[in-house]
Amino acid sequence: MADLKAILRSVARRYRDKTALVSGDSRISYGNLDESSNKIAVGLKNLGVRKGDRVAILLDNCPQFVIIFLAILKLGAIAVPLDTKYKARELNCVLNQCRPKLLFGASPNLKSIAQLLAELEYIEYVIDLSDNGSGYQFIDYKSMMTKGGEQDIEVVSKPEDEACILYTSGPALTPRGAVISNGNLVNALTISANGFRQSDRDITTLFALPMHHIVGLTIIMLTSICRGSMVVIIPGLSIGELLATIERERVTILIGVPFIHALLVKKAKAEGVAFNLDSLRICGSIGALLTKELAEQFEKYLGFRLINFYGLTESTVHITCQPLNGSGKIGSVGTALQGWEIKIVDDNGRVLPVNQSGEVIARGPIMSYYYQNRRDTDKVIRNGWLYTSDIGRIDEDGYLFLVSLKKNMIITKGQNVYPSDIETVLLEHSAVAEASVFGIPDEIRGEVVSAAIVLKKNKTTTEQEIKNFCLEHLANFKIPKQVIFLDSLPKGKYR
Repeated sequence: MADLKAILRSVARRYRDKTALVSGDSRISYGNLDESSNKIAVGLKNLGVRKGDRVAILLDNCPQFVIIFLAILKLGAIAVPLDTKYKARELNCVLNQCRPKLLFGASPNLKSIAQLLAELEYIEYVIDLSDNGSGYQFIDYKSMMTKGGEQDIEVVSKPEDEACILYTSGPALTPRGAVISNGNLVNALTISANGFRQSDRDITTLFALPMHHIVGLTIIMLTSICRGSMVVIIPGLSIGELLATIERERVTILIGVPFIHALLVKKAKAEGVAFNLDSLRICGSIGALLTKELAEQFEKYLGFRLINFYGLTESTVHITCQPLNGSGKIGSVGTALQGWEIKIVDDNGRVLPVNQSGEVIARGPIMSYYYQNRRDTDKVIRNGWLYTSDIGRIDEDGYLFLVSLKKNMIITKGQNVYPSDIETVLLEHSAVAEASVFGIPDEIRGEVVSAAIVLKKNKTTTEQEIKNFCLEHLANFKIPKQVIFLDSLPKGKYR
């Protein structure tokens, strides 16, 4: 089996002068992408990074992220992309579990953990992309590119070797890092590309989907690279810029979460569509339950049928997909892609009949295990099957319909939020005796985070003080939009 290094080398030779990445005014060819990642791989080797070492990436979407990720894999090391929205406490929990030898970051993101670096003795070097790298432990990215050289790195990767650790959107304070093997990553990208019938003629966008996430990293970025497609990286969250980019670059594949599709519908309803979107052949939706109403409005106001599909971090890539011709059943996430099997089981693992709801389980190129977490691994992987915790049903034609989420989780703007993270922080506030976090349905966001709080006797605080306290410890998307003060919490599960 070819590894990603061999695939990239083959693609780079075939499409050497073809544009691989677009970001603002910058256009990077496949040849340049290959040469640049070779330079970083050599630079990492010179810093003592060896096969099996973990290298963390704390960067927002940018071409350098792709270069660095590929360089790590070329060296046989293990890439660990991290969420730049995490605050110091969350990052500390994740870093202390994966213990990377080296960290790539940019000054704005590094500020959040600057005070921690002195305590993280296992991080030998920090590569700063902000031209501020200086002093012990810090190295400037540009100087690394200059000194790295362009020679290839001859490291043989076996299918079972670990390629990356992708931290799930589960509780950051008790992190779960999905370990993806080299072989399963290659298999997953082949499944994804075949499912989309993706080729070198396709142009995709990376908009509002972070590269540290499975959708941005594998379903869009790596799948596109393996097929010689072009990827346009769009910073920010401007729907107008997204539409203008689709017209200007003749984008063929648009993938987003329902939150993005809802914003597109809102803009189209209010202003119409002033851009030519005829180049699009796929408008895909993943990351949260897509309502029938949103799917119908998207088709009405933008003229395209949303192709719904389903996957999770632990599955490496998407598991199901609706037919690309738009003939799929509205409300479903499609049928299993070639290379995947899906079943619906009861609480005892028994397979359920057609159209009966139960837990969705899947078999295919799933993660190897949760890093340093055997207990949770054994819960979700049983006899080669991934137990997703999602509740669904499969109809007589093999279409999967998601019904609900078994685990206590809130999905807001496509981001998975676990109440336990927020509740842990709330209970550390000097005035809080009890706390329960839950989601409230929202037309645009899907759900909004809310918190119910019981105060300690003779203690007072305000909603804004609670929000500010959370902001000190948690990523912004986890902060409660509203805080309700109660005399007591309802018994049993609040959500």
